[in-house]
Amino acid sequence: MGKEYRAKVFKSGNSLALRLPKELGLKEGSTMVLREERAGFVIEPEETPRPKIDISGFAGKAPGIKLAPREDFEERPSTIAAREAARKAREAK
Repeated sequence: MGKEYRAKVFKSGNSLALRLPKELGLKEGSTMVLREERAGFVIEPEETPRPKIDISGFAGKAPGIKLAPREDFEERPSTIAAREAARKAREAK
């Protein structure tokens, strides 16, 4: 079993507040989740979402690497016809 800490509940406005000891190492402004369980209450830090990495600036930075063709959709017939017409116009020149 870990260390035992004592915390005091006090009134803050129209709510009750629980003052947690500094020794717990919590950061100011962090959000905690309070869950009621059979044995009592469980207080734990809220899970923060992992930061996402923006890779949009990497496109074209590595010479020799070709983008994979997109095969997750079917092209419209009008798009195919327009591409064929443009190809024929280039060949006619």
